[in-house]
Amino acid sequence: MKVSELMTRNVQSCTPETNLSTAAMQMWDGDFGTLPVLDGDGKVVGMITDRDICIAAATRHQDIATINVGEVINGQVQSCTPDMSISDTLKVLEKAQVRRLPVVDKDQKLQGILSINDIVHYTGDVKKSSGVSHADVVNSLKSI
Repeated sequence: MKVSELMTRNVQSCTPETNLSTAAMQMWDGDFGTLPVLDGDGKVVGMITDRDICIAAATRHQDIATINVGEVINGQVQSCTPDMSISDTLKVLEKAQVRRLPVVDKDQKLQGILSINDIVHYTGDVKKSSGVSHADVVNSLKSI
């Protein structure tokens, strides 16, 4: 099973110049907790989470509309590619201790996003055989 078969395409994103208020509204409106951060060329330069926004709001003591996403992200992006196996992707999730990975092409341009939930839903379907067991997913979740 390859990432391309499970990933979500047409993912919303933001830029380093997007303010945290706008990013938070995107997350609220889309009912998701993370956004890939893209540079002007569409390359993934980071991920911003709802937790990142909350911590910035609590520690910076300023209006989140005045704080840019680029000030909050750490710039160390863990990602996967569409042709990676789900087993290899689980290892990346475990090592990075994250629940979602941007899916990028060879130029680091965003192709989609893959979450641990996507993998859980797939492995829960007994009619499909992926080579990834529930035990594999549980072990990944334990390390996150």
